Amino acid sequence: MTQVIEVRNLHKAYDGVTAVDDVSFNVDEGEIFGIIGPNGAGKTTTIESVIGLRKPDGGSVSVLGLDPQTEARKLGNRIGTQLQEAALPERMKVWEALDLYASFYEKTVPWEPLVEQWGLAEKRNTQFGGLSGGQKQRLFISLALLNDPQIVFLDELTTGLDPQARRATWDLIRAIREQGKTVVLITHFMDEVEALADRVAVIDHGRVIALDTPDNLIASLNGETQVLFSVPNGFEAERLEKVSGVTAVHQHNQHITISGNGPLLANVAAALAQHNIAPADLRVQQANLEDVFLALTGRTIRN
Repeated sequence: MTQVIEVRNLHKAYDGVTAVDDVSFNVDEGEIFGIIGPNGAGKTTTIESVIGLRKPDGGSVSVLGLDPQTEARKLGNRIGTQLQEAALPERMKVWEALDLYASFYEKTVPWEPLVEQWGLAEKRNTQFGGLSGGQKQRLFISLALLNDPQIVFLDELTTGLDPQARRATWDLIRAIREQGKTVVLITHFMDEVEALADRVAVIDHGRVIALDTPDNLIASLNGETQVLFSVPNGFEAERLEKVSGVTAVHQHNQHITISGNGPLLANVAAALAQHNIAPADLRVQQANLEDVFLALTGRTIRN
């Protein structure tokens, strides 16, 4: 697999405060690479160093074989970026933004097909301030794709979007990868990374503390499965304590949560059937990437 980004021992500090501390990772061609971490963990500083907006204090960065500091112009023509604080003048029209951004690059693709592809054809004469949140994000993606980049950086792309718009944006991100491009996705949303990323780096206190596929990170927890359901009045949950694989039983009124391992759902369902109980809400709850994130970074609120 060809590596299109190589970061080695990256360091960056501001006024004596370390923001990025010995960060190293690779990104492979054609993958969606996720970066997650708490507020202030160093995610955005890392990416800004990778694309050449910040000069690292130490370490090395290579993107598509180029140095972001000494070959910024060449690199800028081969990558696309949508940064967290991206904004446009409220009165700028969609077509004006695309036309303006096209002038920034040595080579671009026609923006008219992009407008069609990303569902903005009917909004081409609409001012930026008149776009919905999802439409603004589609415009930013279009702007990031104008130079037909090999790598696209998306920083907090779905922040502030409603659930429907977020899921639609996920489809757009998948579509970018299907065009043969590499995507680097920086986000606060664990479900987003779990759904989209081939691999994910967890950054905390300026360091990479975990890097693997979402499935492998979840499996590393060795977390127990939980089975949840409701029972009729009078049923005592203690009857299920000896079911194979059960490690704990908790009952609150009619609601029961059973923790354990192995084929827990099948075992619990069979035990309930013996008592002539078939809960309509019987369901299983397993560990996810959010559980991994909390286990690695803690539960303390950060500013």
